[in-house]
Amino acid sequence: MKKIYHLETCKTCQKILKELEPLDGIELREIKSKGITPNELEEMRALTDSYESLFSRRAMLFRQRGLNDQTLGEEDYKNLILEHYTFLKRPVVVVGDQLFIGNAKKQVEGAKAALHA
Repeated sequence: MKKIYHLETCKTCQKILKELEPLDGIELREIKSKGITPNELEEMRALTDSYESLFSRRAMLFRQRGLNDQTLGEEDYKNLILEHYTFLKRPVVVVGDQLFIGNAKKQVEGAKAALHA
């Protein structure tokens, strides 16, 4: 399975998707229009060490809700990601049993190599 979870309106996601081209045979999953399903989140979580690793602390809602002043646990991270798409660190690239999270150069390079291996 090759799938990319992204936000269509995000300039960083757009730039990374261009970098990852060609995208033939890769499922592009826009997260704002449909949200993240519990099954999708569980699939991602099975490939990483925690829900926290999938969580974006850069989301505007993180500070607006005062979450930066709280101690959050795994269940909190899971519920927040399911509640609002903005809490998913993006893009998330799934290639078989590999998961690449976020926009760090190392993650993008790893995703590109895995997608086109």
